[in-house]
Amino acid sequence: MVGVATVACAPVNYAAIPSPTTSVWHVLGLPIRAYALCIVLGIVAAVLLMEVRLRRRGVAPWASLDMAVWAVPLGIIGARVYHLITSPQDYFGSGGDPIRALYIWEGGLGIWGAVAGGAVGAWIAARQLGLPFAIFADSLAPALPVAQAIGRFGNWFNNELYGKPTTLPWGLRVHDMDTSNPGHATVIDGEAVTKAGLYHPTFLYEAVWDVGVAGLVWALDRRFKFGRGRAFALYVMAYTVGRFWIEILRVDEANKIFGVRLNVFTAAVLFVAALIYFLAVRGPRAYVVPDDAPEVAPPPAAEGDDAEAATEPPRAPKSYQVVSESRFEAYQRTGVLPPDTEADVALEVAAGAHPHDAADPAGPAGVGEAVLATGAAAGTGPDGKSGSDAEPASKPDEH
Repeated sequence: MVGVATVACAPVNYAAIPSPTTSVWHVLGLPIRAYALCIVLGIVAAVLLMEVRLRRRGVAPWASLDMAVWAVPLGIIGARVYHLITSPQDYFGSGGDPIRALYIWEGGLGIWGAVAGGAVGAWIAARQLGLPFAIFADSLAPALPVAQAIGRFGNWFNNELYGKPTTLPWGLRVHDMDTSNPGHATVIDGEAVTKAGLYHPTFLYEAVWDVGVAGLVWALDRRFKFGRGRAFALYVMAYTVGRFWIEILRVDEANKIFGVRLNVFTAAVLFVAALIYFLAVRGPRAYVVPDDAPEVAPPPAAEGDDAEAATEPPRAPKSYQVVSESRFEAYQRTGVLPPDTEADVALEVAAGAHPHDAADPAGPAGVGEAVLATGAAAGTGPDGKSGSDAEPASKPDEH
């Protein structure tokens, strides 16, 4: 516990950031917790942003919900498991309370576990939908930090995870929370009790950093059209840089290695792993069309058939095939998928498709030479030197 709980009586610093005195409200006898609301709002924002990006890659509407059904619960489980593994003393062993391991509304969700658990859920959804997993990962890359930014305000409501004492004008006032009345600040003589001094608002630092990460990933992905999970690797690198220095500022209890908080080491290891992946893996962005996309224009339909087709809701495809950007754009314009060329197949293989996914099950002759000859597919830029994934978009592609 940092500082001494006292009724604030020092001169008022009007630039200081206040903290809520209540983080739970009861409606019809049911507790409504700010922490849970922030997590839910973050999930909704991430799903909507990812939905836009999935559709721009050819995925059927609301596939993001299919992914969320798996990724959200597994992500929450993973987040809690990571917290329990890295901070077991509050729940197990001498003085621990095992039942509190289930009380996720009290806080204690580790982002590393959330990403790992959510990735498992996304992989399951991708398998069910017949989609490359990398499409989900790259579509989520700028959406996930937005969810994290919103979720961090749950820590603000809980008056937790703040940083070291500070004299900066934007220091955070922290309330002493009443353990006998969870979700409410301790009150003495009608006044909410605050801890002495001001503290670094690390929840706000991370929220602002996360929004910046989202903007960075979105802008660079729009510029270079990353594929094969590289946009997600960029997110991991950008996020862990911020988490590294923000974690050092925090003063909440945490297990340490050589006197350094465990999450600092985790951030460093994940940054290195993401950097290696980003540099080692190359390939253009993957686009998909239904596996049964027509390759010739359908015959003209009778007038009655047109009316019936117009009222029939579109159906999600049972599976997808990876196509090059040019074939994808042609299919979007005409509804007809043009034939593969060797250059198209090279790009599709480089984007993550298997050679047998092309029109010729064995893969067209010369596909290996085509892959090597295609700069975007081979991992070099259009000039053969830059290492970019594709030519910069000449028109808006991502929003």
